[in-house]
This record gives sequence, structure tokens and C-alpha cells, in this order.
Amino acid sequence: MGIVYQTDKRSGITYAYENQSFWDPELKRSRSKRKLIGRVDPETKEIIPTDGRCKKRSPSYVADPQEYVMPKTMKGLKDEVLRLLKENSELKTQLEALKNNVS
Repeated sequence: MGIVYQTDKRSGITYAYENQSFWDPELKRSRSKRKLIGRVDPETKEIIPTDGRCKKRSPSYVADPQEYVMPKTMKGLKDEVLRLLKENSELKTQLEALKNNVS
């Protein structure tokens, strides 16, 4: 197991990955799996943890207990989409009412 550094040619950002090598008996050759650790700071060469979706959290980040939690089942996702669509239509109605009050 080791750390591999790879630079994204499009953005010029260097990322650090945890590399795990293993033998693939079917292909009869060595293979490897990589797991993203984070971005590499260009000045300090320090690895800054990231989730790989261009979102970074500070080292002092503390999750809010009221923070949204994504549903884990398809039914939960469907219910969440329906709730958001309903909320969206209610907000559109409120927006139209506010526009009419201003006019």
C-alpha cells in the first residue's frame, strides 16, 4: 500500500490516492485499486482531504445535527423527489403571489 500522486491535466490540480496492489489470477497480472485521499496544496505539498466532488471541508468542520440525510432506498428517494416537487410548486405559487402584490 502506498500513496500515488496524479495531476489533472485540465485543471492542473494534483490529487493524492491511496494505492492497493493485488494479483488478478484471471488476467495473471498485477492490478491496483485507488482510493482518493485529497488534493495536494501546491505551496505546502500538504494533502487536503476532499470527497472528490470539488467540495472541501475545513479541518474544524462539525456536522450540524439538523443537516439533511439522503434516503438510502429507492422508495425513500421517490418520496423525497415528490416532496421536493410539491415544495417547488408551493414556492412558485408564493412567488407569483408576491409578484402580483408588488405590481
